[in-house]
Amino acid sequence: RISFLANSAVSSMNFLWTPWTFGTWTFILYACTEGLPKVPRDVTERNCTVSPPYLPPTVKNTTRQLNELRQKMRENNIGAYIVSGTDRHLGEYIADREKRRNWLTGFTGSSGIAVVTHTRGAVFTDSRYWIQAEREMNCNWELEKTLSTYAIVTWIQQELKPGEVIGFDPFLFSIGEWQSYSSLIQNSGMTFQSIPTNLVDLVWGNQRPSLPNKAIYALKDEFVGSTWQEKVSNIRVKMNIHAQNPSAVLLSALEETAWLFNLRGQDIPYNPFFYSYTLLTLDSVRMFVNVSRITSEVQTYLNINCTPSSCVQLTEYDQLRDTLLEYVKGNVKIWIGQSYTSYGVYEIIPKDKLLAEEYSPVLTTKAVKSEIEQQLLKDCHIRDAIAVIQYLVWLEKNVPSGLVDELSGADFVDSLRQKQKHSQGPSFATISASGLNAALAHYSATNDTKRELRVNEMYLIDSGGQYYDGTTDITRTVHWGTPTAFEKEAYTRVLMGNIELTRLIFPQRTSGRMVEAFARKSLWEAGLNYGHGTGHGIGNFFSVHEWPVGFQSNNIALTKGMFTSIEPGYYHDGHFGIRIEDIVLIVEAKTEHMFGGEPYLAFESVTLVPYDRNLIDTSIMTDVQIDYVDKYNKKIKDQVGPELQKQNLHEEYRWLEKNTRPLSHGALISAPLFLMSLTVTANGFITYIFV
Repeated sequence: RISFLANSAVSSMNFLWTPWTFGTWTFILYACTEGLPKVPRDVTERNCTVSPPYLPPTVKNTTRQLNELRQKMRENNIGAYIVSGTDRHLGEYIADREKRRNWLTGFTGSSGIAVVTHTRGAVFTDSRYWIQAEREMNCNWELEKTLSTYAIVTWIQQELKPGEVIGFDPFLFSIGEWQSYSSLIQNSGMTFQSIPTNLVDLVWGNQRPSLPNKAIYALKDEFVGSTWQEKVSNIRVKMNIHAQNPSAVLLSALEETAWLFNLRGQDIPYNPFFYSYTLLTLDSVRMFVNVSRITSEVQTYLNINCTPSSCVQLTEYDQLRDTLLEYVKGNVKIWIGQSYTSYGVYEIIPKDKLLAEEYSPVLTTKAVKSEIEQQLLKDCHIRDAIAVIQYLVWLEKNVPSGLVDELSGADFVDSLRQKQKHSQGPSFATISASGLNAALAHYSATNDTKRELRVNEMYLIDSGGQYYDGTTDITRTVHWGTPTAFEKEAYTRVLMGNIELTRLIFPQRTSGRMVEAFARKSLWEAGLNYGHGTGHGIGNFFSVHEWPVGFQSNNIALTKGMFTSIEPGYYHDGHFGIRIEDIVLIVEAKTEHMFGGEPYLAFESVTLVPYDRNLIDTSIMTDVQIDYVDKYNKKIKDQVGPELQKQNLHEEYRWLEKNTRPLSHGALISAPLFLMSLTVTANGFITYIFV
């Protein structure tokens, strides 16, 4: 806009230029540009093109560890070394001691791969983290804006010569990753070499965070759907009826062992898991764990002193490899789920003794909740709604005074959950995003990036809690002032997408991928979309993102008893972000007919917090959609209202009454999707802003 105004002014001066008009034109040019936003160089990001390089204070100096890693590479005759961002169990969340890539590079994003040669270092990550990487890495590291395995291998091949070795830790690679890398490298003349001793660990040494030492504990009976003995029997039934007759199931995902035995720990941030493997055979159960952390009470609970088929044998965690090597000498077949089994485990098992499927029978069984588990999850969502409603009331009172920023807001909602019964902390790092920060779908506020919450901006809060009886995850987007017509339309279309998918009725065994477009349809009709998934499973005091439930192509079919999130969004870069997330339970639908003799399925929302009425444009909604919101609001008032009164939260109850009133169709004026707003500034100039 500055360029446009300046060029227009110069063209005018060509025919109006006189000595006595020079001062006037100077004044006009100054006046026209003075009110325009300045675009300074972003001093929060590094600049490696100048000498000396500019590094913001958020950058970490990684020279020492990089030099020491290269020395280890030379000692092992390795030309390139790949550093993963995961742990041996390939989970979404990892403990600090497993964050090797973070420690080596300074980059703390949740997704990324580092590659080191003797002369160069590169970090590969996706678009969510490009800005973050530029703020955190020094100039030892090149940022490669892709996570493609092909791009990583191509980069390595340009650096190495035929005959050189590419090293990797096999326990930090999934089977699929190893297959992809191997197929791309096999004809290059280079060797892709598995190195079980992690070289970064050798460099990290005694600076590496210590192993967890808190005791592992059993859940109380009131919080479980089945005993561990019942679960073991159920998995053995699945083994017996499988066509390939597996003799054992190997469980690698941390949630698998925790679920099977109704045990919990504190090894992983936001997830009540503990480091473990389980080898379940038809006549024995062996758990690989740090045995010193198993209390005498838990030992009794696991029946460690009994006959093999009905008790648990405890073996040290680091004995898995040796135990498997011995076990596969017999006439056996081991059933694994490829999604969470590392290549380091996979390469131990001879392929003729392996039964590899995408998911283990434990993961697929755990995905379908029993009636007891369903009720537990519903109960915890009522208490969770209390905390979120308290937070929304608090925001309405404090944001106008300028007393809240993104971090203080996140801390406060976490503290409100902590006061609810059975609370065990947040289920993930709260996403508290104001204004333009909310346009980053996975934004995480820091002291350097936090913004004050403002009445005239949108605010997105994505948060959740861990409770003994369940896990929660909810996103609400709010605006306390006068939103623009475009903001209201975008919000309403996101809400319409949430409604259309939630009220869908569908046949049994339907893939989530087949129905996911219902959440996008209202956005598509306006030429809008979002770039993340539409939903994910959720557990009973487990992971907030529970695989393999959801709407992606590699998720299992939707089944009665599953819980999933539904969370469409819209992100207007540089301006605002919207996401509306609810947790739903899959239930039998009430239909007039029953084609094929099977009941159809539907979603039942268990999230119970009202949507922001200030952002809803009812004029673009259908009567059916408005009726859905009215019924949803009544359900919230009926289920959450009594709990608010029970907890003597009278102000919050009045807020709930006001925000669950029926919507009035046509009360809000719709506007075209792309609009031009006209603003008269304080100095009298007219500014046109194209949204």
